[in-house]
Amino acid sequence: MLFGKKIDRVLNVRKAEERFEKDREELPLEKNDRLAMILAALAVFVPVLLVVIGIFLLVLYLFFFRFL
Repeated sequence: MLFGKKIDRVLNVRKAEERFEKDREELPLEKNDRLAMILAALAVFVPVLLVVIGIFLLVLYLFFFRFL
């Protein structure tokens, strides 16, 4: 089958979850892994949020404050 492993993973959710838990227990987090994940999330989400806020403010300016 072309995507046999992926189909088995979707159909056998319990087996996939058990394997994930087993793999997770074998590789515990190190000392600064949590901090690294938080900093990586901030590096990804903060620029996107700034762009969305900038677009929102630009639309507000164009619709409401342009003629003041």
